[in-house]
Amino acid sequence: MAALGVRLCGSALRVSANKIMTTKQLVRKFSSAVCLTPFHQGLKKILAPSTSFIPARCMFVQTQDTPNPNSLKFLPGRVILESGTMDFSAPSAAYCSPLARQLFRIEGVKGVFFGPDFITITKADNDVQWKILKPDIYATIMDFFTSGLPIVTAEAPRMDTAPSDEDDEVVVMIKELLDTRIRPTVQEDGGDVVYKGFEDGIVKLKLQGSCTSCPSSIITLRNGIQNMLQFYIPEVEGVEQVTNEVDHEGECS
Repeated sequence: MAALGVRLCGSALRVSANKIMTTKQLVRKFSSAVCLTPFHQGLKKILAPSTSFIPARCMFVQTQDTPNPNSLKFLPGRVILESGTMDFSAPSAAYCSPLARQLFRIEGVKGVFFGPDFITITKADNDVQWKILKPDIYATIMDFFTSGLPIVTAEAPRMDTAPSDEDDEVVVMIKELLDTRIRPTVQEDGGDVVYKGFEDGIVKLKLQGSCTSCPSSIITLRNGIQNMLQFYIPEVEGVEQVTNEVDHEGECS
């Protein structure tokens, strides 16, 4: 059998006598491609005649590395959340998000995090390889956006840095600095920082997304966030990471 080469949007797909791909695998490969030519669209219908497929309109899902080798940032070029972020640390926390539930069905996915325009996927451990997970994640994201389902079915959670009548002047400054200077930078790396309180000069923060199990999270807290808070707010004596509490903030409400 002669080798058959098919190129889809810059990625080659090869079928040979030594490596026969199943129809399901071929469909998955085509699902992760974008801007299919009429030839490729026709070929996909032949490969999966019983599959109901609505082609995405020139959708291109990009990936971006994060400081955490077990987390990868996916950018579908669409709005994910109108405001705030949402962190799903387990499938049980994703009941209000059809997209998060589908992503958790992929074997090896440990956590899902939504930002304004990105999705951060955290894999279970170093033994799970991204080259195995990526095709399923691409296909799931693209299929979801063609389905017309809402990303989140419940009301988005209240932002932790939203002003409160109980906040004193120092807390207001801490929240403002987190919102304007710190969180945007952390979100660029596929994560987020959640304000959990200020007591006896210590700012309590919870790391989410790619920051959750990142090897450099302590460095981020001490050398980055703590130094900036102390520079602008003398009342801040230190920063403490909150990790051992049951926290549903930023999840489904």
